[in-house]
Amino acid sequence: MSKKKKINKSSNNHFKRDKKADNKNHESFIVGEEMLGIIDVARSGDAFVTVEGKTKDFFIHRKNTNHSFDGDTVKIMRLHKPGAGRPEAMVVEVVKRKRTHFIGVVERMNDTCFVVPDNTGIKVDFYVPEARSQKAKHRDKVVVELAEWRPKDKNPIGHITEILGQAGSNDIEMKSILVENGFFTSFPKEVLNEADDFPLTISDDEKSKRRDFSNIPTFTIDPADAKDFDDALSFRKLENGYFEVGVHIADVAHYVKENTALDKEAFKRATSVYLVDRVAPMFPERLSNIICSLRPNEDKCCFAAVFQLDEKANVKDIWFGRTLIHSQKRYSYEEAQEILEGKDGPFKEELLQLNQLAHILRVERFKQGSIGFEAPETKFMLDDSGKPIGVYVKERKDAHLLIEDFMLLANKAVARFVGKEKNENGKVPFVYRVHDLPNQEKLIDFSLFAQKFGYKIQFDNPKQIARDLNRLMKELEGKPEEAVLQQLAIRTMAKAIYTTNNIGHYGLGFEYYTHFTSPIRRYPDVMVHRLLARILNDKKLPTAEDLEFRCKHSSERERAAAEAERASVKYKMAEFMLDRIGEHFSGVISGVKNWGIYVEIPSYNCEGLIRVETMQDDNYSYNERKLCMVGLRRGHVYQLGDRIEVKLTGVDIEKKTIDFELAAAVSVKGELL
Repeated sequence: MSKKKKINKSSNNHFKRDKKADNKNHESFIVGEEMLGIIDVARSGDAFVTVEGKTKDFFIHRKNTNHSFDGDTVKIMRLHKPGAGRPEAMVVEVVKRKRTHFIGVVERMNDTCFVVPDNTGIKVDFYVPEARSQKAKHRDKVVVELAEWRPKDKNPIGHITEILGQAGSNDIEMKSILVENGFFTSFPKEVLNEADDFPLTISDDEKSKRRDFSNIPTFTIDPADAKDFDDALSFRKLENGYFEVGVHIADVAHYVKENTALDKEAFKRATSVYLVDRVAPMFPERLSNIICSLRPNEDKCCFAAVFQLDEKANVKDIWFGRTLIHSQKRYSYEEAQEILEGKDGPFKEELLQLNQLAHILRVERFKQGSIGFEAPETKFMLDDSGKPIGVYVKERKDAHLLIEDFMLLANKAVARFVGKEKNENGKVPFVYRVHDLPNQEKLIDFSLFAQKFGYKIQFDNPKQIARDLNRLMKELEGKPEEAVLQQLAIRTMAKAIYTTNNIGHYGLGFEYYTHFTSPIRRYPDVMVHRLLARILNDKKLPTAEDLEFRCKHSSERERAAAEAERASVKYKMAEFMLDRIGEHFSGVISGVKNWGIYVEIPSYNCEGLIRVETMQDDNYSYNERKLCMVGLRRGHVYQLGDRIEVKLTGVDIEKKTIDFELAAAVSVKGELL
């Protein structure tokens, strides 16, 4: 275009592009309201902005992102394009950066230093003046701080603040994932000093203040490699015929007092992060793995919910308070499962009875509207150097479900006790774990897509949706479209968050729910312990405003931890697949975008991309509405759920990407499915 586009400001603060430019481009733009939202940058460079209160995200063309990065809070201005099927906008200002420090690899060309970000959502490299490079070497993995990005500059200016080491080693890459997501690889000295000050034994005075369960059968069930045991179960049959089940939780709040260095650091982290080969704990290991961990054959301080249940798992009585326990057995999930399947061992009768009660609780929960989404969890077998030598999908059996059901029972009971029994006037602030109703538009889109595979879902009411989704999950078991439809169903769901505003937990079907059972690894659980202790002792509570601030921060850190954990899985999967370049695999199309087709390999639970430019048998066009790739000459259609044969052609460990090419595939000719 030879002429410069003119932007004229009108009296009502709206903007229009001049008509000559409109005619030349055969389109009309009317610029409307300004809004704030969070930007999500796709691999292509295009982006979407989520605006609170708007049902649809706004599409941002890559030319209109205006120096924004993935996750930034941005001000956008809506663009109206007649005939466009989706709302579009342009970024007019970056209001708040999600982060100012980034992980990347140094690229040196002569005397010029650039940092290439690890985050694929950042489409530019950082230019680093030599004086601010800390003499980082070529291929060093570094932390770079965004210093300045002038409007006309192609690249932002960055300052290297830390050199982690040479890119490519497992340890450096895992540390990079943590730092990239805002977590820390070590604790400040004053935090470690506070943790070192705690005694290893419990004083007689403290024991006397607690309800004593030390002589009652008590045990823990955790992953085989776990060290931070934060929950234990006690079990006995009472003289009144009821079963007493104690859900005993590590009493972290007894040790970690508010506003101490330990407390402030835990709040900052808000969660432990579980990468493939390591844990970045919320508390120092002396506290999380020794002092608070409910290790066997040691007296431990707990905060408990103790239930009396009849044979049909009806709750007849609940007691909340601080306890003293002495776990007699530490079970791994595998060991406990062997007992449930018939092997002899300690507490066999207790485990079998608990399993029966858990099964009844589970059935009742699903009757009341709980939804049974179980996304597969990828696990790796690692050698001594941390290299993956095997991949498997974690299987959840009765031992896992037993623990889950009693933790759910305790979480629900605590929330109901505070939210209903202690909050008649509506003025008792508390931390709830809530889950909103599904997005109606996403549900409709999902229903239409599911119909193509012969499945129907009703939307008469929330409980009907839950019942139909559960039915669908059962019908999908073992089907080729199982993974795709399950993932799409999950995407219709809202994200669970922490808040003082209780709206219930839709996914679980609970009117009241909180997190009480994992204070070693989740800060909201520490908050709940403190609040419950104050309520039980009629002490003053913090303000709802202070709690809401902490809830919001905890929700944000939870999402960051999930991103870090996913990144570590993707890194290890890329490392595992590196030795398999050239091999052929059977897969299922798990995603379709305008830049290519994502394929999941069920045998490894890994996903890779067939780039559209490698699809040489036809000229392909992306059909966004029907989520498929269509061959323009020969009519081939590649759609979500299709089985497909692929060849592994490339792996980029640093970018955590896997590339496939078509080998042979089932395609459809003619009318789109």
